[in-house]
Amino acid sequence: GGTAAVAPIFSGLVALGAFASLGLPGLSGFIAEFQIFTGVIGSGGSAIVVVGALAILGILITAALFLRLLHRTVLGGPGELTAQVVDARRSEIAAIAPLLALSVLIGVAPRFLLDVIEPFSAVVVSLVAR
Repeated sequence: GGTAAVAPIFSGLVALGAFASLGLPGLSGFIAEFQIFTGVIGSGGSAIVVVGALAILGILITAALFLRLLHRTVLGGPGELTAQVVDARRSEIAAIAPLLALSVLIGVAPRFLLDVIEPFSAVVVSLVAR
């Protein structure tokens, strides 16, 4: 715990990744979760609603686990190994920063990605609907 004090850049990157996975607006996870919610609400079928309810329950459990992780590791009290934690190196930041930037780009302007996915999903829906 307490990595925010000894490794602020690493902690910030972990927090941004966790928030993207949580589905906060403006990040890539939000687009996926929004599509799940609208698909469940718009489907009308009882079997799909049950599956959608399970998916939503999974989203809530995941959110609780990510928030617990952030609380205990980043913001929590320092543990016995906290002094050995070092902040993110430039090479690590260079590997993670483009992925997080892509997550923000997809969250803010997802149309470019949805335009690629939409034709394939229409084919899958037509095959399933038969």
